[in-house]
Amino acid sequence: MPNRKLLSLFAGLALAADATLFAAQSAEAADKTLTIYTYESFTADWGPGAKVKAAFEKTCGCTVNYVSVTDGVALLSRLKLEGAGTKADVVLGLDTNLVDEAKDTGLFDTSGIDTSGLKVPGDFKDDVFVPYDYGHFAVVYDTQAIKNPPKSMKDLVEGDPTQKIVIEDPRTSTPGLGLLLWVKSVYGDKATDAWTKLKGRILTVTPGWSEAYDLFTKGEAPMVLSYTTSPAYHMIEDKTDRYQAAAFSEGHYIQIEVAGLIKLSANKELARDFLKFMVSPGFQDTIPTNNWMMPVSATTEPLPDAFSKLVVPSKTFLMSPDVVEKNRKAWIDEWLAATSTN
Repeated sequence: MPNRKLLSLFAGLALAADATLFAAQSAEAADKTLTIYTYESFTADWGPGAKVKAAFEKTCGCTVNYVSVTDGVALLSRLKLEGAGTKADVVLGLDTNLVDEAKDTGLFDTSGIDTSGLKVPGDFKDDVFVPYDYGHFAVVYDTQAIKNPPKSMKDLVEGDPTQKIVIEDPRTSTPGLGLLLWVKSVYGDKATDAWTKLKGRILTVTPGWSEAYDLFTKGEAPMVLSYTTSPAYHMIEDKTDRYQAAAFSEGHYIQIEVAGLIKLSANKELARDFLKFMVSPGFQDTIPTNNWMMPVSATTEPLPDAFSKLVVPSKTFLMSPDVVEKNRKAWIDEWLAATSTN
């Protein structure tokens, strides 16, 4: 018979080795930092960033480090400047309007994430970028300042120039780009004329959404370019119906936000783990009442009642990424020419 003491000794040594290996792996994971480039409203005090960080760090044994810029278009611009030297592992906050241009940088790798179970309007699917939320753009207005809000893009363009709107810059902001594409979707070749007419109603153009919405809530203008979901924030957090989204008869342009992993990341598996986490309840639960957008997969709780009171667009506009990539610069130049002060 084998020597029981010897077997016991071997078993003890094996357990000790396993424990040492596990401790080493845990220490290695704990030493890892996942750097996520994103936009400022995601990491704001009221945004989902802190909750997402805490929830993922519980599962990864790592540290999540956010690097935030003004908005989604600025995010892509930063990546282009940094090139292969970027410190990002994950980029969170681009949208479908930018994915083809982002792929052209050569910085992104395939995600390896199964997105077949996600619910995204238009059934957006991509092997590189993973969607994590969506929302329709809208003109949000102050009911105490405007009694008859615009009911169409035509009403907005041709309405009372004394009732101002704050919009975002399409060169730096995904909502600004969304409005540009919304106007183009409605007016087509006559978009320049529409912008020329709308110019008189534009109080200012901000680099990103946060600055625009801050001006709006401070009463600087009675309207702002935001989302159909924005009123839910005020209903839930401020207990008021004062701010509402105008329903446009032509329809609304949609934004689908995405994230992707950097090809040269030293933490690629950790980055993929984050993308998997991103479409799980741990991340998706934070979206409705922190990012104030719609989740793309199941959450542990139903949407709050306020979401049932929101505008439901009669039609959804969404251009294909390749069309946006081919025309973005020309359409921005068109916007600049039409809205520049003479």
